[in-house]
Amino acid sequence: MDEGKFLKVYANLPLSLRNEIVLVLPDKGPITWNAAYIEVKNKTELGELILRKLDDLKII
Repeated sequence: MDEGKFLKVYANLPLSLRNEIVLVLPDKGPITWNAAYIEVKNKTELGELILRKLDDLKII
């Protein structure tokens, strides 16, 4: 997945929105923008899943 697209969207978010839920995963629960950023930046399996889901939902 394209980490760059996510980082561009994240960088343009107001700081107050970064604590808002962006995605709810059935087995992981709610994911905030900040949590997503940490997972994506660390290139975890969860980060890859988050990128795929956000892309599917046309959020990034």
